[in-house]
Amino acid sequence: MLKPIDQAALQAAVDDALKQMLVPGAVVLVCTPQGPHTVVSGTMQRGTQTPPAASTHFRIGSNTKSMTASTILLLAQEGKLKLSDPVSAYVPDVPNGENITIEQLLKMRSGLYNYTNAPEFSATLDAEPAKVWTPQEVLAIAFKRPPNFAPGAEYEYDNTNYALLGLVAEKVGASPLGKQFQDRLYGPLGLTDTLLPAPEDNTIPAPASHGYLYGGSAHAMTDAPYPADEQAAMRTGSLEPIDYTNQNPSYATAAGGAISTAANIATWIRSLVTGKVLNADMHKQWLDSLQPENPDGGAYGQKYGYGISYQQVAPHAALHFHGGEMPGFNSFMGHDLENDVTIVVWTNLTVDPTSRPTANALLPTILNQIYTGLNLPTMPTPAPTPAPTPTS
Repeated sequence: MLKPIDQAALQAAVDDALKQMLVPGAVVLVCTPQGPHTVVSGTMQRGTQTPPAASTHFRIGSNTKSMTASTILLLAQEGKLKLSDPVSAYVPDVPNGENITIEQLLKMRSGLYNYTNAPEFSATLDAEPAKVWTPQEVLAIAFKRPPNFAPGAEYEYDNTNYALLGLVAEKVGASPLGKQFQDRLYGPLGLTDTLLPAPEDNTIPAPASHGYLYGGSAHAMTDAPYPADEQAAMRTGSLEPIDYTNQNPSYATAAGGAISTAANIATWIRSLVTGKVLNADMHKQWLDSLQPENPDGGAYGQKYGYGISYQQVAPHAALHFHGGEMPGFNSFMGHDLENDVTIVVWTNLTVDPTSRPTANALLPTILNQIYTGLNLPTMPTPAPTPAPTPTS
């Protein structure tokens, strides 16, 4: 059951959690049958007092995958491809490509190496943040490594799958992915503040948030943990985060390159889950695509389907959702069909000092404010950290 949302309590809980995680700024948008509730906290840019809003643009990262998947499904709906087709029918030189289906790419079950795990990828991104990448360049990084498992054998979250799906969509749809997103998704749904930028464009439309990450991009790409001394320096302020706002997201395009706002993303995820994007037959196939990520995960284990995750968070609450993580930004979007609840969270710090993705770490705090009887564990207040010992 749903609680009557207490705006002041929600604001206080979010503010406290963000302070613990050192997040400069965030937006939380919760829509229930009671109406919308927006929490804004902090600033869009460190060193200023510029609060964000539901209309602030940010990089949505892997939430883009739900859009790429939807475009593929619309092409299938139109009979232009089959989900059982091998990727080799559309993209040449994919290792084992004749045995990897479009469906396996959608469900993260190809076994291909994830290019964002490669050390040389993060090193290049940090050395040349404005570099314009092509899908072929990132795929070449993946294809240099052997596959991790046979197609269909396991689940592994993998950006290589969606880089390939972007190429498939462009070949079958005969136009750039950004134009297909606009024509098929953004235009029909009225998402006027959402775009997939051109490969050479590293700007974010105003009003826009800056995005921050401590250390280097590997902390976003591979969740590499921070050493204790760096965590201490973050909390004392002697280590400042890097501003990744103007990175070029062309390395992520179909896997994570889009830009949007909290208001637009709320419309998107609700439209997708409630059946306003696909026709009835394809929407049922989309809903039925969910498969446990871990076969031993139990009833509450997370599932992944065609560009969407699903988890039962309580007997009376389940979310279709996705997250987005890239240097500078972290986000979450989800919709609860049974209770008609939509949740969007974005933050402008990718991970906190303990390497938690900040939007995901904030989620239990928000869910406890929405649903009765959850009492999910939220973040303990960190112990005071002593200042690093000076060295001579």
